[in-house]
Amino acid sequence: MRARNLHTRFGAFTAVDGIDLEVRPGEAFGFLGPNGAGKSSTMRMIGCVAPVTSGELTILGMDPATQGPQIRARLGVAPQQDTLDNELTVRDNLYVYGRYFGMSRGQLRPRVTELLEFAQLTDRAGSRVETLSGGMKRRLTVARSLINSPDLLLLDEPTTGLDPQARHLLWDRLYRLKQQGVTLVLTTHYMDEAEQLCDRLVVIDGGRIVAEGSPQALIAQYSTREVAELRFPPERNAEAATRLEALLAPPERIEVLPDRVLLYVADGEHALARAHEHGLAPVSALVRRSTLEDVFLRLTGRSLVD
Repeated sequence: MRARNLHTRFGAFTAVDGIDLEVRPGEAFGFLGPNGAGKSSTMRMIGCVAPVTSGELTILGMDPATQGPQIRARLGVAPQQDTLDNELTVRDNLYVYGRYFGMSRGQLRPRVTELLEFAQLTDRAGSRVETLSGGMKRRLTVARSLINSPDLLLLDEPTTGLDPQARHLLWDRLYRLKQQGVTLVLTTHYMDEAEQLCDRLVVIDGGRIVAEGSPQALIAQYSTREVAELRFPPERNAEAATRLEALLAPPERIEVLPDRVLLYVADGEHALARAHEHGLAPVSALVRRSTLEDVFLRLTGRSLVD
């Protein structure tokens, strides 16, 4: 998949503002960004359900403007909101969806059996969808999106609302798909999910790509190796931050939050020791490695976007 100077506009509003990207066959590629950043609009163009206003978009070597049906026949789509048929059984949901792709019952029989096993739903094949848990429904949605053996799988917030066990099970299933050569393109608000699943990703803000690379490369470029979180009494945060700032060396930096002070440093324990040497004793302290969430918040800010 390849995009060059891609735009989409809704009247005077520009949702996607000139992005360039390339997704390689067999990789897991992620879109990160706050609400309204342009992720969904980009995914809709990739899914051939929204037109390109301007620019170039090639999917599986084809032009969505003229070859939309051929592209959709080779796509799998797992939307954020489950669109399962609640009145049907788990098995029948797969059969009915397969018929949309023109698959015969003879073709569907082994494929449905395979996907039920993949999603760990074999023992619930005869159950109506409305009786399933949220995690089971999400696995069924992903399994249904694979009925046509797609070359490219689009996943919009694949694990939203799932408990940790269900999330990890779905991560395992998606990792297996990637090992089988399926290209994954996903959006997510879970930074740990992006670190686990994505080979590469882009951070989108205001319809533009503000960073691109592997999770590890982005952390190395936009953050430090460690973060020290220091909690002082609220009335002492500003004073402590001023004194701590003098102890830091570029590219180390400090961020003051209402309940704590964050030191982005190469060595968190060393930074804590220096703080104590200068008479700064926090109520509590934590040293952790930098994460993709630190990168995301630095690039897009901490303000809530609706």
